[in-house]
Amino acid sequence: MADRIPSWKSTTGFFISELLIRPIDAADRAEWEPLWGAYLAFYEKTVTPEVTDFLWTHMTNADGVFGFLAIGANREVLGLVHFLYHPSTWRVGGCCYLEDLFVIPAARGQRVGRRLIAAVAEAARAKGAEILYWQTEEFNGTARRLYERVAKRSPFIRYQIDF
Repeated sequence: MADRIPSWKSTTGFFISELLIRPIDAADRAEWEPLWGAYLAFYEKTVTPEVTDFLWTHMTNADGVFGFLAIGANREVLGLVHFLYHPSTWRVGGCCYLEDLFVIPAARGQRVGRRLIAAVAEAARAKGAEILYWQTEEFNGTARRLYERVAKRSPFIRYQIDF
């Protein structure tokens, strides 16, 4: 699924004239893994190599987790998104949960994140999901500004129990 956006220059001087959003493939691990690591570092989180391997295996085998990469005109990987589907007690078509979204700093503010979200929305609609949702940490103002432009904020407050 290709997505063209106009050429323009950001304050960093980084150009995007063409953007390809495509499913993550088994051959992409060398390009994907540094972005995954940068995403975890941004949130000051770590996971074991087993978790990374688990994610990679399930994502590349279409076994419950799915992912897309954003690739620029020069074949540079600019971002990633991971998502999954689940049934719902409130919706016949179920839900799509966008779990991870990351765009390299040089490409931020240039609609890469917006295009990744749009690709997940398109995939979710095609699968028959009735809602796409995600969450972010309160401190992530940059992401929240994007999310406020492309979606409606949920009134729910999240609680969790870690095991």
